Amino acid sequence: MMTNNLKEGERLDDLQIKGYELIQNPKYFCFGMDAVLLSHYVKAPGDKKILDLGSGNGIIPVMLAALTKSTFIRGLEIQSHNIDMAERSIEHNGLLGRVSVVQGDIKDASKIFGASSFDIVVTNPPYMRGESGIKNDLDERTIARHEVLCSLEDIIRESSKMLNAGGRFYMVHRPLRLVDIFSLMREYKIEPKGMRLVYPYVHKEPNMVLIEGIKDGRPELRVDKPLIIYEPNGEYTKQLLEIYRSGE
Repeated sequence: MMTNNLKEGERLDDLQIKGYELIQNPKYFCFGMDAVLLSHYVKAPGDKKILDLGSGNGIIPVMLAALTKSTFIRGLEIQSHNIDMAERSIEHNGLLGRVSVVQGDIKDASKIFGASSFDIVVTNPPYMRGESGIKNDLDERTIARHEVLCSLEDIIRESSKMLNAGGRFYMVHRPLRLVDIFSLMREYKIEPKGMRLVYPYVHKEPNMVLIEGIKDGRPELRVDKPLIIYEPNGEYTKQLLEIYRSGE
């Protein structure tokens, strides 16, 4: 345990995979199931160069270190307090040299890392347009939830620039933005190749969508079977538990 290295208000959460733990501070923005499901959705056979855009406290880079054999995993994050937590989590989990998080603006990502520099780009971006929805008083949470520092177009444009031909793009978002997402992906030559809708309960509308695209790919969209999170009694479904256990 590293409780002596935690700062005021922080906690150390067990990620339930390979013994990895993550530093979080509820004052800011803690990761949710969307980040975990996205990490499991990524296909990265062998040793791939992976970039996570908008890494927050480092949840996706750390999860991908547990789920893949990749030896070059980078994150890009703009907020310094998140980078501080991510760096300490990376060190705590023995991932120095394999995983790192860089400070920078997503709008400048291709300038920071260079064109055609990654095999895989992953992102769990802000879901809400800059002026839509109810904004939290905390700037950190507003940034995490709303497109105030970067837009959906910024993310997809920069991802396309940084992907190798045939490279893969993975995103989790809200279904109501699907038309925008697919339109922008095609505009920037990332062909939508797969999607999976996520439902909280079988009788509810989907509230998440997992998306896979391929840079310069051919048109053909695979729609995976729906993922249901909860049974009527509130327990996790067998589907979800199988995903979680697949990384053990």
